[in-house]
Amino acid sequence: MARIAHLKAVQAFEAVARTGSVTLAAVDLSISQSAVSYHIQVLETALGVNLLDRRSRNVCLTEAGLRLLP
Repeated sequence: MARIAHLKAVQAFEAVARTGSVTLAAVDLSISQSAVSYHIQVLETALGVNLLDRRSRNVCLTEAGLRLLP
């Protein structure tokens, strides 16, 4: 079960990185914005780093997020 949770978290991260938006990622993944945020939070907690800079309407990848993306 944990593997599925982490897979969903990685998918959510990839969608946010690709679209630059939690809203657009949610639409792409057919889940709610809060679910996308939750999955990102799970991944950040598991890795112990912030992956996204959430200071504006659009999100940007942090240094750690840029390293994880490839």
